[in-house]
Amino acid sequence: MTKRLFKDLLSTVLEADLERLNPWWRGLPQPSLPPVRRWAFPVAMHRLRKGLTKVTVLRGPRQIGKSTLIRQMIETFLEEGVPPQSIFMVQFDELPGLLDVQEPIPRLADWFEERILGRTLNEAARSGQPAYIFLDEVQNLDDWAPQLKFLVDSSDVRVMVTGSSALRIEQGRDSLAGRISTLEMGPLFLREILEIRGEGTLEAPLPFSGLTPLKDKDFWLNLGHLGQEHQQQRDRAFAAFSARGAYPIAHARPDVSWEELASLLTETVIRRAIQHDLRTGPRGRKRDEHLLEEVFRLACRYIGQSPRQGLYLDEIKQAMHANIGWQRILAYLKFLDATLLVRLIEPLELRLKRARGPSKLCLCDHALRAAWLQEVIPLDEPGLNRNPHLRDLAGHIAESTVGYFFKALTDLDVAHFPERGAEPEVDFILTVGEQRIPVEVKYRSHITWQDSRGLRSFIEKSVYNAPFGILVTQTDDATTDDPRVVTISLASLLMMR
Repeated sequence: MTKRLFKDLLSTVLEADLERLNPWWRGLPQPSLPPVRRWAFPVAMHRLRKGLTKVTVLRGPRQIGKSTLIRQMIETFLEEGVPPQSIFMVQFDELPGLLDVQEPIPRLADWFEERILGRTLNEAARSGQPAYIFLDEVQNLDDWAPQLKFLVDSSDVRVMVTGSSALRIEQGRDSLAGRISTLEMGPLFLREILEIRGEGTLEAPLPFSGLTPLKDKDFWLNLGHLGQEHQQQRDRAFAAFSARGAYPIAHARPDVSWEELASLLTETVIRRAIQHDLRTGPRGRKRDEHLLEEVFRLACRYIGQSPRQGLYLDEIKQAMHANIGWQRILAYLKFLDATLLVRLIEPLELRLKRARGPSKLCLCDHALRAAWLQEVIPLDEPGLNRNPHLRDLAGHIAESTVGYFFKALTDLDVAHFPERGAEPEVDFILTVGEQRIPVEVKYRSHITWQDSRGLRSFIEKSVYNAPFGILVTQTDDATTDDPRVVTISLASLLMMR
């Protein structure tokens, strides 16, 4: 379609759509908002108000609350007395007509200055009433980063950007170097589940700025003690997480059946990513939707594991009755990683050399697996006691949960350590500065000396600089006598944030 002039689009449909998206301009309320604010809310508010960069990017999978958080921020600004005409929100997911506009971001700013703000962005800032612009799902625009760079370089304005594609957001970082700070928001933390379900509140022991506490063994010991101290609340939240996953809608509407929830997750999260996000743009339209579905199915089936190349090739060949090359399958895995539905944990890089081995598959929420494969696997102890044959699979899901949780901690380097000769594998290696923290997941209620073999081997090699290790278990009672190994239940670990 030939690009049309912005004024032509605006004169017909877009102006009315923009006014509907910004009802505060006319003194009208927004849609009703949930009362609970996610962890990223105060961080995003601070960065937008006083951050070192003009642009704050919030990225995360679909349906985890990014648009809701934006609206909560806008509501707070209005309650604080920010003039309604100083706030502008655009949802690029909802206004596909904007894709036909030449350089829509600066043109939208032009229109906002002339029709709503009544002065330039710079004049507003100099008068002490800076404007705030919110761009939701901006990755749907081609060349969004250069357009945004032009806007913030020429105008004194604070901008909040959200996106569901890590790949496209990362591609914009070079253009916006020095102008952008990034937040990554995944599914709910346990304490958020507790709060949304109206069952109490708990403080997060790990601050949202800085990872230094992770280097302290006492931090991990205290985290385990915190979980036991709040055992009843923790276990209620973990049971809800086990049954329904960690998407906000799952706990905001506990009255909805699992079957209805699974159908919603499949349509609004998985299929939306596969049919829309990964197929946007000229290259995206060439991608095979069926192959994307099969690769995602494999990621669900081998959750928490590191399948070899041959397994992918054989499984895809059987499913699609075609010979699909490894490079194409690998590209599709990386596309899924870009949606943040799956995170690929790479082998640890040592001495500028990456250890050979496949990536580990970590899914953003086990509820997606349950919905896509129609196979519910409990994680809580009562559920596993009723279904002991599912313990091994629950262990893989627990490992995936741990990997995704760590991967979502901003600036934390996460890798896995494949078996190397006489050195046993370790599930995850966290790197904070020069220090490494090996993490092993043994999702069972009884721990043997053999279960910590990989941790002990890694710790004993001084070159790795790992003074202690973490053993993630199913219950608080599972412990080890080795003072270098901190045992902590998965439920307590998930209380870190």
